[in-house]
Amino acid sequence: MSFPTFATFESLRRRRSAFLTAFTVTAAAVLSACSPVKVLNGLVPGDTYQFQGGIAYGQAPRQLLDVYQPLPSTQPARGSRPLVVFFFGGTWTNGDRASYKFVGEALAARGAVVVVPDYGLSPTFTYPVFVRDSALAVKWALDNAAQLGADPKQVYVMGHSSGGYNAAMVALDERWLAEVGASPRQLAGWIGLAGPYDFLPIGDPQAQAAFNWPDTPPDSQPLAHVTSASPRALLLAASKDNLVYPDRNTGRMAQALRAAGVPVQVRLYDNLSHVTLIGAFAKPIQWLGGPVLPPVMEFLGLASVPSDKAAR
Repeated sequence: MSFPTFATFESLRRRRSAFLTAFTVTAAAVLSACSPVKVLNGLVPGDTYQFQGGIAYGQAPRQLLDVYQPLPSTQPARGSRPLVVFFFGGTWTNGDRASYKFVGEALAARGAVVVVPDYGLSPTFTYPVFVRDSALAVKWALDNAAQLGADPKQVYVMGHSSGGYNAAMVALDERWLAEVGASPRQLAGWIGLAGPYDFLPIGDPQAQAAFNWPDTPPDSQPLAHVTSASPRALLLAASKDNLVYPDRNTGRMAQALRAAGVPVQVRLYDNLSHVTLIGAFAKPIQWLGGPVLPPVMEFLGLASVPSDKAAR
């Protein structure tokens, strides 16, 4: 009887490492294109949440949202659940709510009510239309939180990339919620995933169009609106993000919040990219590169809430 040699084990280790590397690259490619994201969404469980789609939060064609609710048996109990309004990224130029089912499922399966709105996109619409749409969607969430089984005092805004900008502007710049009869003081917090918070001058052509560069007002930058009254924040980013630089954006935002006395948590991930930071919410690849979900769950007050469905 022969036993495996060290060389055999080493060969297996290398093959496993190569597989994981290849899978990581494939996952990044999947998450960077529209149709493969639909394939990824096809792998999301369908029995871990309840869904309502195409709800109007305004009168414009793009002012529609989807709602993901926990199952009745999921803790916390109805009425005490947090509600998260999630804004997708896409340089304010592309994206749609249906592509982010994997985010809605990940949070709803763990006890949060999730609202994913569409909003006006460039070049048809430019700043501040997408911020106004975002504020109107948040107003809808605040007004309907109790009806959806959430606690109206536990409403959060969250976004990835340009969606992180939308979330930050709604949370920090009082103008936008004030226009619709609400206030950032009604928010329990905001979560930014690789968001651009300080990006003047604008170099990206798509962002230039979205913000009418060079006629972009300085107060279009979230960093300009940090005050001691700002909601607490959780900021996540890939440490080697080469699209939205973390030092300039996440780093400066964290510094400004701390200087204003606002509680802020920061997590940087060495093994994730700008794209896979949000992709790591998807159930098939939640293990990829870093624990993104745990700090979000902790921030929402759901870290210790059991969920048999979510653990499958």
